[in-house]
Amino acid sequence: MEKHTIIIVEDDEITALNLKLSLQKQDYKILAICDNAADAIEKIKEHKPHIIIIDISLQEGSDGITLGRKIRQNYSIPFIYLTSYSDDDIITEAIKTEPYGYIVKPFDPSSLHATIQMAVFKYEMECKRFEEMSASKIDEKSVEKLLYSKSELDSGTVLFGSLYSIDIAKKEIFYNNQKLKLTKKESAILLLLVAKLGNVINFDQAINYVWKESGATENSIRTLVWRLRSKLPTDIIKNASGIGYYIEK
Repeated sequence: MEKHTIIIVEDDEITALNLKLSLQKQDYKILAICDNAADAIEKIKEHKPHIIIIDISLQEGSDGITLGRKIRQNYSIPFIYLTSYSDDDIITEAIKTEPYGYIVKPFDPSSLHATIQMAVFKYEMECKRFEEMSASKIDEKSVEKLLYSKSELDSGTVLFGSLYSIDIAKKEIFYNNQKLKLTKKESAILLLLVAKLGNVINFDQAINYVWKESGATENSIRTLVWRLRSKLPTDIIKNASGIGYYIEK
């Protein structure tokens, strides 16, 4: 059985050493120990680990959260936070980066192992679901069919999020009964996300559906979603491990 590889990002030497020894006893392979976010990014690029453990309070700040955000945006690698914080504001910011788990200091070796196993399992299941979705066809006809299947009593209106709705025939999006001023591409990506509500739309699917012309890239989708988010009254679009985006049911 393949050993799961791990990068530890922890600026306290004693905690980092305890983590390393505990994980090695559980038969994990430690690829690197980093004490700052910049070094961690370099090691992640070099080694591509199965999972990353990040101390939220790197350098007595929130650099761990900043690192988690970068990993979420740019790498398809699950990460777990190590924290001694109970501050609600810090935890709220950490949650926004969508980690795969938390380990509270001082950590218990058995809980540490269980958290890592659950994170790896969740990630593998997500990847399997993404692969299955990638194999399915997504075009205007299939998206429209999915939207109508979600409409309220065949009214042609889909309700989603909180106070959002779509007029399928007109392809118009409303919030609290007020029409949102969106571009054609912004509307298209939102319609796609709602059609696949609760499922992740990966970058390739988004590109193929939204752009009819060639030349679009993952950055094109990231920029489009960033613009769309700035126009939506609430933050309903979620990131998925650097793979794509989704809206919760």
